[in-house]
Amino acid sequence: MTPALIFTAFAIYTILLFGISFLTSGKADNETFMLGNRRSPWYIVAYGMIGASLSGVTFISIPGDVQNTHFSYMVIVLGYLLGYFVIANVLLPLYYKLQLTSIYTYLEDRFGFWSYKTGAVFFLISRIIGASFRMFLVVSILQIFVFDAWGIPFWATVAMFIVLIMLYTFRGGIKTIVWTDTLQTTFMLVAVVLTLIFISRELGWSFSNLVQEVRESEYSRMFITEWQDRHFMIKDFLAGMFIAIVMTGLDQDMMQKNLSCRNLKDAKKNIYWLSIALIPVNLLFLSLGAVLWIYASKMTGFPALGTTDELFPTIALQYLGPVAGITFIIGLIAAAYSSADSALTALTTSFSVDILNIRNKKIGEKQKTRTRYLVHIGISIVVLLVIILFNAINDRSVISSLFTIAGYTYGPLLGMFAFGLLTKYKVNDRFVPLIAILSPAICYVLSVYDTQWFMGYDFGFELLLVNGFLTFTGLFIVNKK
Repeated sequence: MTPALIFTAFAIYTILLFGISFLTSGKADNETFMLGNRRSPWYIVAYGMIGASLSGVTFISIPGDVQNTHFSYMVIVLGYLLGYFVIANVLLPLYYKLQLTSIYTYLEDRFGFWSYKTGAVFFLISRIIGASFRMFLVVSILQIFVFDAWGIPFWATVAMFIVLIMLYTFRGGIKTIVWTDTLQTTFMLVAVVLTLIFISRELGWSFSNLVQEVRESEYSRMFITEWQDRHFMIKDFLAGMFIAIVMTGLDQDMMQKNLSCRNLKDAKKNIYWLSIALIPVNLLFLSLGAVLWIYASKMTGFPALGTTDELFPTIALQYLGPVAGITFIIGLIAAAYSSADSALTALTTSFSVDILNIRNKKIGEKQKTRTRYLVHIGISIVVLLVIILFNAINDRSVISSLFTIAGYTYGPLLGMFAFGLLTKYKVNDRFVPLIAILSPAICYVLSVYDTQWFMGYDFGFELLLVNGFLTFTGLFIVNKK
């Protein structure tokens, strides 16, 4: 594939997004940007959230990681079902009852000023690092296959990408994203299905042959029964439950879409249908991973990969022809846009509401809008700088560690919300930031020395539970009896 052809696909897709933005952002105000005036159709939100859940990391990494973890990821996805049930029946009723714009406002009502700011800051840190990491992966691929050939530096590619996202979300915000997410979900799923079709034709398989090959392959192992294994099925199931709760129910990015629904009943429908839809969708991605590895094993002279993340792009862009290559690029771009646009909108909302408190300031609507515009630009610049920093580090393992550390920030959120919902205690609010810092720090130490201290036991996703438990315990210690 030529760089010009890839860039043309990128440009056409971007124009489609701007068209949707134009149609959805008319007469937009701050309420439109933050909550879509609470008029989003639940079925559109549910379908679009599939794409938001499947970021660029998912699009590239899950198929490649099948070589190492097989289908064990599906146990986590099954755990999502319980997590989404908790979101629909515990968290959403709370958020709608309090009529929240930022979900972290609850922490101020329940505990106080410092708890509220701690929750908001932890979200901001996590989302900035997480969104930057996801965008870095995607932009790096575009840089290698397009912009390096044209002599365009990496920073310019990143700047172009972020400016485009900033422009089409600038006015409409969440109202625009609810609709653009539907487009992006569609293109991601179409890219996976078409890639499976292209590979099946290359190998002379029918659909039934494909299913049989995947089922009989070494990659289809789903349930790992060794308790010391990082992906032991019981701990993965429980981890999946709590990952859904914290990364959807306690995440401003994901909840902002739910809060844009017309009412609580519609928001619940959205969550239920999303949880069901994610099962076949993730199974599809894992099946793609198995098929990609089977295909690679049959290709003589297949190049050695630096990381498993390179599997999908290598096969799509170098082995399956231009149509498959364009399909992959559009799916990848869709995944990148889907995670980045909602992240910028959620970060802008959280910083404006939680840090600057613009909703309660006695200033005119025009001044609030101007402030929100400046925050949107400022957040975009911060994300740009973080991505450029990742590129300067030039060590994928270090960057992955930063991404993992950013994930630790959800543990304190889990602990704080659990303590607020499950107990009636007040706490000494000034100690909450210290507890929220110590809990993930202890978890990081545990992740380094776990096999030495716990008879070979290797912590995986369940470290999130430990993190939340430590925060919960810390809050209990400093409670006001």
